[in-house]
Amino acid sequence: MKPFYFILGLAAGASLCAVAEPVVIDGVKGVVSSRVVTFSEVEDYSRPAADALRRQYAAQPDVFQQKLDETLNDSLEQLIENDLILRSFDTDGYKLPDSVVDELVQERIRDRFGDRITFMKTLQAQGLTVEQFSRQVREQYIESALRNQNVQKEIFISPYKIENYYLAHPDEFRAEEEIKLRMIVLPKTAPDDTNTLRLAREIQSKIKEGAPFAEMAAIYSQGSQQHQGGDWGWVQRSVLRKELADVAFALTPGVVSDLVDTPDTCYLMLVEDKHPSHVRPLTEVATGIENNLRLKEQARLQKDWIEGLKKKTFIRYF
Repeated sequence: MKPFYFILGLAAGASLCAVAEPVVIDGVKGVVSSRVVTFSEVEDYSRPAADALRRQYAAQPDVFQQKLDETLNDSLEQLIENDLILRSFDTDGYKLPDSVVDELVQERIRDRFGDRITFMKTLQAQGLTVEQFSRQVREQYIESALRNQNVQKEIFISPYKIENYYLAHPDEFRAEEEIKLRMIVLPKTAPDDTNTLRLAREIQSKIKEGAPFAEMAAIYSQGSQQHQGGDWGWVQRSVLRKELADVAFALTPGVVSDLVDTPDTCYLMLVEDKHPSHVRPLTEVATGIENNLRLKEQARLQKDWIEGLKKKTFIRYF
C-alpha cells in the first residue's frame, strides 16, 4: 500500500482558455464501489491511536512515523471493511426499521451521556449533528450484527484439537522454577552504613538460635511484606534482583540464607518450598487453549468473510 503522503490537485475553468490555480483538496485513499474513502476520514478514525503513539514515541520520531503509517494503513483497511459490510447489508436485502434505530439512539444517549442536554452539548463540541450521530449508531449496529452472524457464531473446539495443540506446543505451557520465599529487608542509609549491617547480623544470630524467621521479619523487616512476616509467596527467578535470585534459588527448602549485603540493602532469605521447572498439566491450561483456538478460528472466518465481500465489490487503493 502506498504511503500517506500526497496532494490531489484540481483545476477548473470558466472557459476552455481559462486555467485555475491548483487547489489543495482532501486526498482519496480508497474507493469501495462508488464510495470514496478520504484521507481525512482515515485520519479521524485513527486519531486516538495516533495521539497515543505520539506520546509513546515522542523522543523517537522515526519510530513514531513508522508506527503511524502502520496505524493509518490499518485504519484504511478497517474503513473499507466497514463499507463492505454495510454494502452487503443492503445488497442482501436486510432492513433495519427507523423505530429500531431510534430505540438504539435513545439507549446510547442514556448509557453514554445520561441526559439529552449533555448529549447535545457533546455533539456540538464534536461538530456532529443528531442525524450524523444516528447514522453512526445505525452503522455500528449493522456492522456488529453482521460480524456476529458471520464470525462470532458458535464455534466448537473439540477435546481432540485441544490435546493436539497442547502436545505440539509444550514450551507455551512450561512453568519456570519457583520458590516459596520469606525475606527480611533492611535498607541502608549509605553504602558504608555499619549499623544496618550490625543489626542484620544480630537478626541472623537470633534465627540461628531458634527465633522464627516470620517473627523476626514482622519485627525488623522494612519491606512491603513486613506485616505478612516477610512472606513473598511463590516467586520466579525473574522477580528478584540477580544477586538475590542466585542465592535464593540455590537454597534448600527450610534453610536460611547467609547475609546478602548489597550497597543499598541487607537481606536475609528463607525458602520454605520449591517447585522445579515443569510443563503445566493439560487440565490447568485446557480452557486457555480452547479460547485461543476459538479466537484463531474467528479470525480465519473473519478473513474469509471479508475476502468474499471484496471479490464481489470494486476496490481501489491510492
